[in-house]
Amino acid sequence: MKELRPFDLEDRTYQFTIKCRNFTKIIPKTLSYWEYAKQLIRSSGSTAANYIEANEALSKKDFVHRLKICRKEVKESRLWLKLIETGNVCGIESEQNNLIDESTQLIKIFTSIIEKNKITKI
Repeated sequence: MKELRPFDLEDRTYQFTIKCRNFTKIIPKTLSYWEYAKQLIRSSGSTAANYIEANEALSKKDFVHRLKICRKEVKESRLWLKLIETGNVCGIESEQNNLIDESTQLIKIFTSIIEKNKITKI
């Protein structure tokens, strides 16, 4: 039986993906909406998928590489979240800010793990 960890990044990245998807369902349908929403869904999903691949890495180098991809994808998600216009609708803007905050936290976590696992060449 898999031991549950209090800060399981696999679950956290999955939840981030679900929350981003749900966010795209409630934002106003503007001209830019379609492209930004599609890109947000793709990049947030890629974050979660690449984290799963990082956990299955065959080497430390592969692990670090996958985490760098996770960080890149979550940075991209943060960009799309910032670009989406909410129309100042109460609740939607709050959810947008929560997702931006979560993406920033994930970036910091991935950066920290990457730094701790840096491969030193001798």
